[in-house]
Amino acid sequence: MVELAFSTNAYTRHSLPEAVRRIADHGYTGVELLGDDPHAYFPEFGDDDRAALLETLEETDLAVSNVNANTAMGYYDDAPPSSFFEPSVIRADDEAREWRVEYTKRAIDLAETVGSPAVCLASGRPLPGTMPEAAREYLHQSLREILDYAEPRGVDVGIEFEPELLIENTEEVLALIDELGRDSLGVNLDVGHAAVYGEDVAESIRASAGSITGVHLEDIVGGRRGKHYHRIPGEGDLDFRAIFDALEDVGYDGFATLELYTYPDEPDRAAREAYAELEAYV
Repeated sequence: MVELAFSTNAYTRHSLPEAVRRIADHGYTGVELLGDDPHAYFPEFGDDDRAALLETLEETDLAVSNVNANTAMGYYDDAPPSSFFEPSVIRADDEAREWRVEYTKRAIDLAETVGSPAVCLASGRPLPGTMPEAAREYLHQSLREILDYAEPRGVDVGIEFEPELLIENTEEVLALIDELGRDSLGVNLDVGHAAVYGEDVAESIRASAGSITGVHLEDIVGGRRGKHYHRIPGEGDLDFRAIFDALEDVGYDGFATLELYTYPDEPDRAAREAYAELEAYV
């Protein structure tokens, strides 16, 4: 049976332990950890931070659904408020690309420590001067190194597709999984990303059967081909009954994680109302 988790990336005005405690207070059985500033930016996430997190997880009895390593905003001193993916695993600059590979390995270390089944990673977008064909080669190289590190540690890697990235839809992520041929590589399926690309979300889930490492949930105004802005379920047009039916049809029994980073000023309301809207499905 699918269980509900909530991502700490809605609680960026709070410390990581406080975010975990607040999520537990709203009835969730799982929590996704933001592998980035201000929660677990790995170059600065030390032994004391790790110990405090483990103590809080034990105190709240929350399972970790995923370590979200899509972004590394802490890399920049002046990062804009909107998330982006640089330096990415497809960056042509060898040093920057290797930095991101090593960063993802630290996310895998945290996943192993807290018992998370997976980490998620976005491909990034090809920058000017890097043709998509070359970017794809960089992606393959990076993923092979990441998977070589993840597999002995029992951690899966889920690629999260998103419109305008190198890997931006269901067909492309499944082709990538087939090309790499590694059982530990899958898709972290964000239902809103499928919708705004123009896909039928339920069909995206069914096509991904057996490859889903995790699920991100949010609502989208406009549904298919709507605008990419994460809303509290019930405030948009996605059919969550159809989404959960599709997850049941493919035998997915992991966590579905609410990703509502768009509510930093009122994360408790977002967590509370999302749970109330979706608890009937799980």
